Amino acid sequence: MAVKGKWQGTGIGFVFAMLAVGVLLLSLLMPQENEAVKTIPYSAFQALLKQGQVNDLTVSDDEITGTLKTAAGQPARFATNRVDPALARDLAKAKVTFSGTPPPGMLSGLLGWLLPLLLLAGFWYLLLGGRMGGVGGGVLAAGKAKARVYAESSVPVRFKDVAGVEEAKAELKEVVDFLKDPAAYGRLGAHIPKGVLLVGPPGTGKTLLARAVAGEAGVAFFSISGSEFVEMFVGVGAARVRDLFEQARAQAPAIIFIDELDALGRARNAALPGGANDEKEQTLNQLLAEMDGFDPSVGVVLLAATNRPEILDPALLRAGRFDRQVLVDRPDRAGREQILALHMHKVKLAPEVTAEEIAMLTPGFTGADLANLVNEAALLATRRNAQAVMLEDFSNAVERIIAGLEKHNRLLAPKEREVVAHHEMGHAITAMALPGADKVQKISIIPHGIAALGYTIQRPSQDRFIMTRGELLANMTVLLGGRAAESLVFPDISTGAADDLVRATDLARAMVVRYGMDAKLGQVTYEPEGSQFLGSRPEWRPRQYSEQTAAAIDAAIRGLVDEAFMRARAVLQANMAVLREGAAELLREETLAGQRLAALEAKVRAGGAAV
Repeated sequence: MAVKGKWQGTGIGFVFAMLAVGVLLLSLLMPQENEAVKTIPYSAFQALLKQGQVNDLTVSDDEITGTLKTAAGQPARFATNRVDPALARDLAKAKVTFSGTPPPGMLSGLLGWLLPLLLLAGFWYLLLGGRMGGVGGGVLAAGKAKARVYAESSVPVRFKDVAGVEEAKAELKEVVDFLKDPAAYGRLGAHIPKGVLLVGPPGTGKTLLARAVAGEAGVAFFSISGSEFVEMFVGVGAARVRDLFEQARAQAPAIIFIDELDALGRARNAALPGGANDEKEQTLNQLLAEMDGFDPSVGVVLLAATNRPEILDPALLRAGRFDRQVLVDRPDRAGREQILALHMHKVKLAPEVTAEEIAMLTPGFTGADLANLVNEAALLATRRNAQAVMLEDFSNAVERIIAGLEKHNRLLAPKEREVVAHHEMGHAITAMALPGADKVQKISIIPHGIAALGYTIQRPSQDRFIMTRGELLANMTVLLGGRAAESLVFPDISTGAADDLVRATDLARAMVVRYGMDAKLGQVTYEPEGSQFLGSRPEWRPRQYSEQTAAAIDAAIRGLVDEAFMRARAVLQANMAVLREGAAELLREETLAGQRLAALEAKVRAGGAAV
């Protein structure tokens, strides 16, 4: 449970307290009368005045007060509101009882101008309090850090709850040991790193690891996102950084965790005029100063997470700030088994379902993907009123995550279905015939997602970290197998291969400009690598090679793509009978998997058509 301030509504309470004090002061300042004052009509006052029964008059612009003679001889206090003299004479002649309008009292007058001010102050608080405040809100709390603070016993996550990242856990256990016993850990003069940066793709468990460190160490945990430091007012971000470190020092030993550090620590661009006064740069400068100024021996450790380390400012990553970078990468097969085991025990499984088999279906999945997979499989089983989640539910969930939701209501014309069937069968037969290509798991011509009219799913036999030139060419050939099948069967090609062409061209370009796999261009890298975590293309940079080299690169890319396309045509020409048979079966069944795919693959292997 998050530790909150003593009173979240301090600003509103202050406004109401001031209002109460104002009303009390007004009541004290109001004149206290010892005697009752009787208000009489002005016409009655004129009559009494003519009769000589009025004494001790006090006349103001709006009111007349005085005393009346009574039969008992005791004077009686009275008050009346003045009326215009000319109008009073006319009303007296008409023998009409009349009186004036009483003037507003002191309390009413003060409230008349005080209440709008209070309303304005309340509106100002509501406008700015929620957006700028830390604990207590309001303008005065703009510099308060908005970190979520967790007490020692309120972080339930432990290292046993984090699977698939054993190397990262081993690195972070040192931080836990230091926080538990700083004196014993530093007996040889060593000190814990000031900052630990968790780097990895989205969904791999960086935030979960940070919470596990706090849970294992049993210390206060300050969690905040990098984007929460920056506000519309200049200087607020820097003030929040100072306040965050002050709070952590006060509760040491403690852990500060900054998620999405790239929102705060993006590299400063000195080439931009006026950039030195940018609010984000001031916030970053303050963070750098705080990291230089705090002593790790006091028991404060700074953790941060990012999936874009390449854009961080170099000053953040130097020794003495974020001393240690811990890679939290996508899990391998063994790691996926451990993660699946954590999530699968929460659902009711059929006896034949094992984490090992599901891990084989999910290469490249992150921890978040695997958690979503288990949930999707359970939902699919629930939807068909099953008693347990079966292996088929997991296979369908993988397809749903990769290819998207099935679109049974998207009806294709017979000619389009025929083209899609031959296209997908071209991918499958090419993959079956080529050595080194991943095994085909399923073929479908049921539309999925936004634009996919069919798909062919391949399952790698093992996790791969490097690939040879031959394997990359085989992947390109499989990608172009659909277009090759269309060109062999139909008189004209279609737009169905658009995505395949993009992927094949990107692969060929990487082979030429990044991997140095063209004999004429040599072992040279011509373009930088994109973000290894986000899969984005590299940012634009001025070209570092000549026009002749650019022409040679274009020719090499074209040559690789043409080579793969002609190879795919050769494979399919040698297996035309299998291509037509498989397409016809796919048109009837819409989906092929298991034994049917095995029978087709046996026919391809028997033809010995690998080229």
